[in-house]
Amino acid sequence: MVAGPGSFTGLRVGIAAIQGLAFSRGLTVVPVSALEAIGRHTLRNCGEDALVAPWIDAQRGEVFAILYGGRVDRPLVPASSAPPQATLDSWTGVVGSRPIAFAGDGAVRYKEWIVRTLGSRALVLEPAPGLAVEAARIAARHPERAVAPHAIVPIYVRRPDAELARGRAGR
Repeated sequence: MVAGPGSFTGLRVGIAAIQGLAFSRGLTVVPVSALEAIGRHTLRNCGEDALVAPWIDAQRGEVFAILYGGRVDRPLVPASSAPPQATLDSWTGVVGSRPIAFAGDGAVRYKEWIVRTLGSRALVLEPAPGLAVEAARIAARHPERAVAPHAIVPIYVRRPDAELARGRAGR
């Protein structure tokens, strides 16, 4: 099951549904990062030497992003939540002049931004890959990641909107 990143409410509802189904059947669950699923899918299609940038639309003009260099078990840049330009700027020292394959709905949404910044070094794959099949592949290959339903932890990259609003209100 994909455990994030994503919207706080969407993750909680999805995880609760999976927890109920798994608990009722006595099953364990393999939580998978959406960024990892997009990254593995992209690496399989672009080659293991590629720099791969999964981007998920985080709404509010931001993307959930991570940068992989040939392997998804050790990201070159950890997951973040930031505006597209800030994300690209933060990767400058790591990427240098190497080409990058971007994938995910955030990459599709901000394609013009990516191409304007990186030019011909950017390859934006469209449409965004589906997550279910890749998450199932990851779960099948990594049964050691399985946890009891109550142990599923959402993968958050930024604080929930309610906490952000409280912070803005000065509470």
